[in-house]
Amino acid sequence: MATTDQCITALQGILGDLAANPAAEGLDRSLSCRLTDLDEVVLGRLSSGAVRDLRAVPDGAGAPKADIRLTMTSDDLIALTDGRLSFGPAWATGRVKLEAGLRDLLRLRKLL
Repeated sequence: MATTDQCITALQGILGDLAANPAAEGLDRSLSCRLTDLDEVVLGRLSSGAVRDLRAVPDGAGAPKADIRLTMTSDDLIALTDGRLSFGPAWATGRVKLEAGLRDLLRLRKLL
């Protein structure tokens, strides 16, 4: 099981790359990543080509509903960022869950 700090670092990397993609220009969305094995949710914002304000809160602590929501284990997050796990197959098998509005999903499809 990865630590919260490792997960925040991993999210900064993967989301930073996503936010820097030219297809993400103008994207300004709140995001969350629920880490099921740590009982925590990492909150942040994709804005102006970067990921900002990443912070962990206890799961169920009344965190606001984010525009883009990911759910996975901490180990799957680390595996996604170091290349041992691909997003498509992980999503298709339910290891990674992605929830967002239709417009955001269509935009994210271009980025993933």
